[in-house]
Order: sequence, then structure tokens, then C-alpha cells
Amino acid sequence: MIIVLKPNCTKEQQIAFSEMLKDTYDVKVNVWEGVHSTVLGLLGDTTPIDIEYIDAQDIVESVKRVQEPYKKANRKFHPENTVIDVGNGVKIGDGSLNIMAGPCSVESEEQIVEIAKSVKKSGATLLRGGAFKPRTSPYAFQGLKAEGLDLLKIARKETGLPIVTEIMKTSHIDMFEPVDIIQVGARNMQNFELLKELGKIDKPILLKRGLSATIEEWLMSAEYIMAGGNSKVILCERGIRTYETFTRNTLDVSAVPIVKKLSHLPVIADPSHASGKSWLVEPLAMSAVAAGVDGLIIEVHNDPPHALSDGAQSLTPKQFDKVAKKIFNLKKALDNNK
Repeated sequence: MIIVLKPNCTKEQQIAFSEMLKDTYDVKVNVWEGVHSTVLGLLGDTTPIDIEYIDAQDIVESVKRVQEPYKKANRKFHPENTVIDVGNGVKIGDGSLNIMAGPCSVESEEQIVEIAKSVKKSGATLLRGGAFKPRTSPYAFQGLKAEGLDLLKIARKETGLPIVTEIMKTSHIDMFEPVDIIQVGARNMQNFELLKELGKIDKPILLKRGLSATIEEWLMSAEYIMAGGNSKVILCERGIRTYETFTRNTLDVSAVPIVKKLSHLPVIADPSHASGKSWLVEPLAMSAVAAGVDGLIIEVHNDPPHALSDGAQSLTPKQFDKVAKKIFNLKKALDNNK
């Protein structure tokens, strides 16, 4: 971290400020005195330092980080890719391509079991399904809640597929103990109290990027979880809000290689939420695979026109089977050309 002091800063103020930084943050402070200003260079772990607090000091002209504020999620400190063992032979981040498939909302036992069997047959390795649903409208279907979790467990027993579902608040964490991967949705990416609590458990967390979050903000949210002791974080690019209105969101394909360069955590993509249109799922999924994702999360419903949520972006099992074949063929071709 580099701190430039104001020209009118006295020697006594500079010394006192330097001592405060050393004592409070356990860093080494190097001092360069110029003709018009003094520059302090901080060496050590500066991630706990509140840059806004430093910038607000009367004697500070400017402050700049020369190291990213996330340490545990940073590839510089963890060069090897993180591989997350979900169970049942499923590993994310080991070079394979995993597909999490299933309905936006769990609607009935018959529905979720039928879809689970179908997507598994087509190559999906995990079952996604919403039990608690955050919806823009308070009048929209909010999910079956606890009953939905029970139905997901039934589908897992029937198929062996690990289950992925979204959590809404900290008081539900105990209820999610049987869930294999807990999803944090885009709206909760910066629900820091929830992230802190999820950092205390030993379970994979699927962290979706916020609707307008920068890549650094996304990685800082992952840092919240990891700072609590849980290193099992999977990042999900699900599209961001832009000026374009034709699609539900805009899939930021460039985020995939960028995050993989900055972080060691696995990255997956959600072409369903990114587009909001079922016919766009295939090309977006293919582009994400080409960009290097570790997996995809795709919405599949056995009767999209009558789905209780997000039917327009859901594939039928037959459509999913076709898309999955193309995805795996592309992955194989890319691996053969490495």
C-alpha cells in the first residue's frame, strides 16, 4: 500500500501516523521524503486495512493499494487450482466439466424426481432446484421452502445426484445441513452477515455474482466466506445488468478467464439466468465452456410453459440432452487441443 502525505504534514505527524500503522496493522512502514511530499510504503499483510479510513485522515493526500485486497481468494498466494470434492465422485475444479441441472423451483415430488432422472441420463452431475425463491414481485411463487428441501433429498436418494439449492438467510443454515452445495444468489452476494456465517461451516458454497458487481467486489465476497475458515467456494458468473434490454442480463464471458487469472477458485457459468431465453442457453453455454469454465448451471423443466418460475429460460429434458451432448463434445475437443 502506498500513502502520500500532504505537503503541510509535519515531521511529528508523519512519525505518529507511521507508528500508529505499525502498531495497529503489524506492517512495516518505509518512508520516502520528497521535495513537496512524503510517501509511506506499507509492507506486509495490508488486507485488513480500511483504505477509506486511511484516506479520511487530515494528513493524507492519497492512498493506493498495490496488492489486491483479497488474500485467501488470490492466486498469488495459492497458485494451484482449488478442487472441491462435493461427494459421490463429483469434483469441481479438477479440469472436468460439471453440469448442475434442474428446475428453477421445486414444484412437486413427481416433477423433481422425473427431471433429476432425466438430466442425470443426459450427463448432469448435480441437481439444482430452488426451495426458497427470491422473486422481484412479492406476488410471485416463493418456493415450497422446507418441503422443497425434503423433495430435493428424495430426488438425490433416487438418483445419487448431489443437490444444489439457494439459501436466503442465516437462520436457515441448520436447515441446509443435508444440502451438498449451498447457493448464495446474486441478490445476497453482499449480504455480509450471511457470508460470515457460511464461512463457519464445512460445506461448498456457490457464490453468484451480483447484478452490478465488479469482479473485485465478487472476489471480496468470496473472501468474506474464506476469512471465516471455509475455503470451499465456487464462483458463478450469471450475467450482469447492462444497458441492453433484449436479454435478462448480459453474460460476462470475459469474467471467466479474468477470475481464473486472479483467483484459484473454480468458476462456473449460468447461461439460463444470463439470457432469460431458452434458445440462447446453448450458444452462451458453449461460449462459457470455450472461455474455460469448470461447470455450468442450467435450468431444466419438464413443462416450461407451465413452470411456476422462469419457464421462459428453461430447457425441456429433450432440449437439455441435445445441448449437453454439444457441450461435452466441445469440452473434449478443447482438451484434445491443449
